[in-house]
Amino acid sequence: MRYALWPDSSVDYHEEELVPILAGKPPGIMPLTYFVAEDGEEIVGFVEVGLRSTADGCDWAHPVGYIEGWYVAESHRRRGVGAQLIAAAEHWAREQGCTEMASDTQIDNAQSLEAHLRLGYEIAERSILFRKSLR
Repeated sequence: MRYALWPDSSVDYHEEELVPILAGKPPGIMPLTYFVAEDGEEIVGFVEVGLRSTADGCDWAHPVGYIEGWYVAESHRRRGVGAQLIAAAEHWAREQGCTEMASDTQIDNAQSLEAHLRLGYEIAERSILFRKSLR
């Protein structure tokens, strides 16, 4: 599912990245956790949620819960699975002392934009990110 969400990285890369996360040792100093949705014994969705020290449009004086990744199998979309995952992520963030939750999506991802808006998220800002290799 991580590969379906982030296909620019290999399946092997995703597996390697998950090992420390699932062992409770995320690759940063801020907490990070996963919630999964199951249908019987099948995992049909996940949300990766963490804390960030800041997020655009949020109060800079408090850490922010951040949806790092959110995916629901197409066969289970529009059934409330995604909403339940986000509710679990928001609950976790509140337990961490957060008063706000943030997220992002690609500027052309209309499906993600619609899902966020349906769950009460508002657009904080639109931007285009730049990079330049210095190698």
